Amino acid sequence: MSNINETLAELMKTDGAKAAAVVDYNSGMLLGGAGSGVDLDLAAGGNTEVVRAKMKTMDMLGLDATIDDILITLTDQFHLIRPTKKLDGLFLYFVLDSAKGNLALARRILQGVEDKLEI
Repeated sequence: MSNINETLAELMKTDGAKAAAVVDYNSGMLLGGAGSGVDLDLAAGGNTEVVRAKMKTMDMLGLDATIDDILITLTDQFHLIRPTKKLDGLFLYFVLDSAKGNLALARRILQGVEDKLEI
């Protein structure tokens, strides 16, 4: 079990980690953030819209599934968004340098910290 700061510290130990955040997607509010190079308040609000749009699209398609994660690849970064399963309304946001980070490992680490996160 870990709180937000412990969760973020664990994520930031990952090779290539640039920034990490816990976000409430009902309000778009940043609950905690770590790292640099990304305006996390702005990213929280913008990525809230990404999560909402994907959930709305899934609903319109009649999909009976949940989102494991959303991956956005940029020329030099990976942006991972992982809605939490046990803490409804929250998502983890993780930014990695694509030259230094390992995407598969980052996804596993996100899953692990999500399982331990408590608010």
